[in-house]
Amino acid sequence: MKMNIEEVREYAMALPGVEEDMPYGPDWLIFRIEGKIFLHIRLEAPEPVCAVKLDPDEGEELREHYDGIRPAYHLNKTHWNDLYLEMLDDRLVRTLIEKSYMIVRSRLPKRLRGKYEQVDG
Repeated sequence: MKMNIEEVREYAMALPGVEEDMPYGPDWLIFRIEGKIFLHIRLEAPEPVCAVKLDPDEGEELREHYDGIRPAYHLNKTHWNDLYLEMLDDRLVRTLIEKSYMIVRSRLPKRLRGKYEQVDG
């Protein structure tokens, strides 16, 4: 199965502490945890696409294996990767969104991280 933009949004919003906004105008939907961005969705892109933050080595490896994963448009290409939703399985997209979320969450100040670690159990 392939995810659409609304399914990506719903999945991201279900993660603990996530907020969304559109600080760059009506074409970009941004998802944050404690003010830190982990997911971008380009709403006016020719095809459904979102950008996630990944470990640089993992991102490079994924780009080599999947045509639907490319360096992110207008973002730091070392860390950010565009996911072309029509070319990727929904399980992979969900996994990469969650990895992006966890990378950003793990870099939050300890006092903020603690409240999410309690949620994880």
